[in-house]
Amino acid sequence: MDPNSLILISVDDHVVEPPDVFDGRLPKKYVDKAPRLLRRADGTQAWQYEGLEIPNVGLNAVAGRPPEEYGMEPTALEEIRSGTYDVHERVKDQSANGVLASLNFPSFPRFTGQVFAQNLSDSAQAAAMVRAYNDWHIEAWCGAYPDRFVPLAIPALWDVDLLKNEVGRVAAKGCHAMTFTSNPYDLGMPSFHSDHWDPFWAACEDNDVVVCIHLGSNSKMEFTAPDAPMTVHITGSGISLFSCASDLLWSPVFVKFPRLKVALSEGGIGWIPYFLERVDYVYRHHRAWTGADFGGKLPSEVFKEHVVTCFIDDEVGVEMRDRLNVDMITWECDYPHSDSTWPRAPETVARYLQSVPEGDVDKITHLNAMRLFHFEPFAVRPKERCTAGALRQEVEGHDISIRSQGRREHETTVQAFNLAAADAGAPR
Repeated sequence: MDPNSLILISVDDHVVEPPDVFDGRLPKKYVDKAPRLLRRADGTQAWQYEGLEIPNVGLNAVAGRPPEEYGMEPTALEEIRSGTYDVHERVKDQSANGVLASLNFPSFPRFTGQVFAQNLSDSAQAAAMVRAYNDWHIEAWCGAYPDRFVPLAIPALWDVDLLKNEVGRVAAKGCHAMTFTSNPYDLGMPSFHSDHWDPFWAACEDNDVVVCIHLGSNSKMEFTAPDAPMTVHITGSGISLFSCASDLLWSPVFVKFPRLKVALSEGGIGWIPYFLERVDYVYRHHRAWTGADFGGKLPSEVFKEHVVTCFIDDEVGVEMRDRLNVDMITWECDYPHSDSTWPRAPETVARYLQSVPEGDVDKITHLNAMRLFHFEPFAVRPKERCTAGALRQEVEGHDISIRSQGRREHETTVQAFNLAAADAGAPR
């Protein structure tokens, strides 16, 4: 397989927000309340909102830096690739990586807009911030290059009616993806097992909006010990949505909302065949006393119908794709995070697509994402210009070299990670 023949759409990348996110997007009475990116005494930058300082920690935007300089230290925009926060440079970075389009999760508001949900001095103000952020993301970031970005909105978690209405509002703007938490209970909110979220699920179902649940979106970090090295946490991140998948599957959500789609973003897929085997075993052995009822289906069948699975680098998962639903498998790049395959994504994924039938390759690399998120890049850009090779030719000479920014001393333990995350406003 020629890697440059692939058409790649990443369903999990990240944006580092530029300073002008809220400019001109808020009602006059909230303009002075808007989050602002300010310079701190040590030269680093942080977003400030309602008494919080939210820095951009190092692992969030390490693309282009040598791996030995990865770390948890806060940074300034000038210390990271401009493609992380400048949409025009981002498109060049995508093209140099042979990636047609990407869906971008937020940074400073955190995965599900927790910054606004957890600082509710004024609910109407918080709602205005969510709407302004979503408008910026849809209109300015994605709208600048409609063939290169899949829009993704953040929710108003604290008010289910506001949340429901925001789903409909962004869908009308062409956005068919919204983030959500992997465990609302961890955020002090009703669980998946309650009916509290039903208006949200119904709105997503009615508007064909995929609920994107990213690992870490419960603002809680699982670890074995405070002095464990970060490699312990990073190793487990690939299966960190196992509990979320179980929680959702055994909840009433998928039975009550048969057309709802949920994506396990950055969740990996290699563990899912065992997960499906296990839930069917549990169902058969325990349903007599637990009362579990999937309407005549096995839980594995319900999972395959509802759950969009996502992977960065998962050879085992691709080999076992026939035990999943190939129509629901999607690919991720994770730019500019430390797990990203940028700038060699086509070469990386091609290694284990060699023996995969062409039809399945197309589904996994782009067709599934296009269908699920109502994304139509070929209506803007001819298909022959969407391949990795064609995109790379368009930006030939674009600088993707590794550049040192200097290494600050930092610990590499889970405890250090938690301290850095706490500095960002809450555990990540």
